Amino acid sequence: MESLQEYSRKFEDIIDSIGQPIKPYIPAIARFLIVVTFLEDALRITTQFSDQLFYLERSRRFPWGLSHIFLLTNVLTMLSCSVMVIARKHTEYAAAALFGVVITQALGYGLIFDASFFLRNLSVIGGLLMVVSDSLSKRKQLFAGLPSITENNKRTYFQLAGRVLLIFLFIGFARPGSSLHGSWSLTRVIGSVIGFIACVMIALGFKAKWSAMFLVLFLSIFNIVVNNWWSVDNAHMQKDFLKYDFFQTLSIMGGLLLLVTIGPGGMSMDEKKKAF
Repeated sequence: MESLQEYSRKFEDIIDSIGQPIKPYIPAIARFLIVVTFLEDALRITTQFSDQLFYLERSRRFPWGLSHIFLLTNVLTMLSCSVMVIARKHTEYAAAALFGVVITQALGYGLIFDASFFLRNLSVIGGLLMVVSDSLSKRKQLFAGLPSITENNKRTYFQLAGRVLLIFLFIGFARPGSSLHGSWSLTRVIGSVIGFIACVMIALGFKAKWSAMFLVLFLSIFNIVVNNWWSVDNAHMQKDFLKYDFFQTLSIMGGLLLLVTIGPGGMSMDEKKKAF
């Protein structure tokens, strides 16, 4: 066991040395990736405004006028709050507003009971919680000389909830009957088992940074291979679904990158081991 821990420490040192040049930029990249699905969604609604109105009014029975307000409010909220998250301005309020967008869209488009949509958006919410946790961390550093027990507790709970919710995307990928990701194969079984182990480690906060980095690499490959919307003809109805999944996966990768940067938080096995 001691030799295994020694190899583990050496491997961590190697990873840190390789990632050192880009380490200062990872938080900014992570925040951008977390909100990129909202930016893409705002652009999609804007460029397909008449189609969106038609769907809401004909399929969802929105009254004329209310459908316009619904779409415009969503677009403006997603654009403005995404910019606020990237710029680290009023991050808690921006994240709360984007969380509201997730809920209202689920209700407005009738996707609240769609399992794939539900699991993916839980992961997106997990990324937003990691953003809030990072914001609380910066606030703690700013007022380092003042008592901050409440802030520490809030940050710890946000980190716990964020990292647990982040793994729900992978549960959706491994969920039996997920037609989007094809039939079960040996490669998918092996990937699911390894990914499941990484997800459990993240949830427990054990070697969480390692596990999050592994899932970032795994999802990078998965996203390019499976959600390759750029290779689908524009007239194909699957293109928008693949594009939506692609950018949502990018957002969840951003949450995992933020987890790599700020750590799993106080309620984790990694932090408990440091205490001893």
